[in-house]
Amino acid sequence: MQVKCSLCEKIEDIEDHSLIAKRLRNRRIYMYLCTTCYERIEHNTNKRLATGKFRLYRENKKVDQFL
Repeated sequence: MQVKCSLCEKIEDIEDHSLIAKRLRNRRIYMYLCTTCYERIEHNTNKRLATGKFRLYRENKKVDQFL
C-alpha cells in the first residue's frame, strides 16, 4: 500500500496487512507520518517538555471501583 506523509509529502510503501494500513483504510481522517517526521516531532516535543513551560494535556482516566 502506498501512503503519503502529511507533512513532507514523501510517498512510502507499507505492508497491506499492517496495523497502520488498517487504520488508514478504516479511518480516512487518520494522518500518516513518515518515520523522519515522526521522530522530528517527538524530539521537539520532548525538548519542549524538558523546559517546564510546555504542558501536555493528557486525559486523566478515573478508575471505576466496581470493575
